[in-house]
Amino acid sequence: MSLELSTVRTRGSLYSGIQVSPGDTRCERNSEGPGKDMLIDTGRSPCECQQCGRAFSRNCLLIKHQRSHAGVKPYECNECGKAFRERADFVRHLMIHTGEKPYKCTECGKAFNRRSYLSQHQRIHTGEKPYACTECGKHFTQHSNLVQHQRTHTGEKRFSCKACGKAFCDSSSLSRHKRIHADKKPYECSECGKVFAQLCAFVGHQRTHSGETPFECKECKKTFCYKFSLTQHMWVHTGKKPFECSECGKAFSLRVRLSQHQKIHTGEKPYQCPECGKAFSFSSKLSRHRRIHTGEKAFVCGKCGAAFGQRAYLTQHQLTHREERHFECNHCGKSFGWKHHLTRHLRIHTEKLH
Repeated sequence: MSLELSTVRTRGSLYSGIQVSPGDTRCERNSEGPGKDMLIDTGRSPCECQQCGRAFSRNCLLIKHQRSHAGVKPYECNECGKAFRERADFVRHLMIHTGEKPYKCTECGKAFNRRSYLSQHQRIHTGEKPYACTECGKHFTQHSNLVQHQRTHTGEKRFSCKACGKAFCDSSSLSRHKRIHADKKPYECSECGKVFAQLCAFVGHQRTHSGETPFECKECKKTFCYKFSLTQHMWVHTGKKPFECSECGKAFSLRVRLSQHQKIHTGEKPYQCPECGKAFSFSSKLSRHRRIHTGEKAFVCGKCGAAFGQRAYLTQHQLTHREERHFECNHCGKSFGWKHHLTRHLRIHTEKLH
């Protein structure tokens, strides 16, 4: 695709408010610093904008500035009709249509159509994160990411869903959320056919098939499929319990634990046994209960092969095999692994006394 770079000549009447003295070409320009296009005071008449009073060293810069007030966009793209105020912006835009990417990364070869995009990309290789959050000290490679992060501290949620009113800190989160209402789930698992609205959820799900658990806890070396699972797990070590019950004030490290706890206050028992109709607050309790009907004994002792319907009973049984017997009878010296076993044994001695 070949595109010709053409400009549209602006009409002088649009800039009738510009005051330029005959000696304006002699105004000196500052060649250093961020304000290099601003006028240096040499005593000569400046090129001044009558709209805002801003002064420039050259007439061409003043004309360019005047377009911001007049709304003039003289550079129009022949492909899509988009117009631009500055020629440089117009030239960069044309690269979208031509596919031209003149700025190439020397590390990995990836190319970009803007120098600023290349600069941002190169920070991936250098590890540079020049934008720091003043609240928590976290660093970012891009200023936009810092601005987005800062909203987590301020609580600002500028992007609101028109369907349900839920608000978000950034536009990308809102876009992902909208798929819920549209029932749009573009990511399908080739293993089981399950579909997902969000890419991150899809990638995390795929790890359940591959067995990959890339997120490791530095404290106990336990690994997880999802980063948020590791984050919540870390609260076990730090003691952080951000989820608090509004009824009794009890706090939990996991939201699911709070949800389970709240059923105590509501009395909700949504899990019902199809055999006898008994209801339970938790699905795990229903699963344990159903073993009474099925006779299933899924928990087997590795020492003697004894099987149990509940894990708690297996744990209790396994202590009979341990060598440690901390509870000793003062009458005969016999020792036991469990205190209640000693209590039961003592009855033999009390019966003899009577």
